[in-house]
Amino acid sequence: MSQAPHPYPAGMEFRLAPRPMTRERMRWYVDIQETVQVDDGRIHTQPPTIHDDDDYARKQGLPGIISDGMITTNWIHGLLVDVFGEAAAGPGRLRTKYIAPIYEDQCVITCARITQASQQADGSTRYEVEVWCEDDQARKLTVGEAEVTVAAR
Repeated sequence: MSQAPHPYPAGMEFRLAPRPMTRERMRWYVDIQETVQVDDGRIHTQPPTIHDDDDYARKQGLPGIISDGMITTNWIHGLLVDVFGEAAAGPGRLRTKYIAPIYEDQCVITCARITQASQQADGSTRYEVEVWCEDDQARKLTVGEAEVTVAAR
């Protein structure tokens, strides 16, 4: 019995359009954590952090605020959903590591590369994926790996 080719072969790469890491985007992420915890319909802020207060960030040796790493993890997951659909939210894994700070207005490009595609006994396809975010100079900012299983159609 011959196996159908994988829709995404090893080596295939996906990229989202570049986007700036804006101060507003960084602030949304910081505020949402406290706001969700309180859950009273109002926006709640937390004490100063390196993600939302320039003076505090400078006291920690940074030139200004930096992005919370989970923003790029969310962008990577969004790319996986764009590529694999609902399967990206199913059983699988996503691991990321933040290797360089992301500053206000820095350009970020979200990327993924299929490293392995294998047909499973049930007809599904299991993909192993290298994932990362890079700046406009191709310097990696966030790196990681994902595993997504797409059910047979």
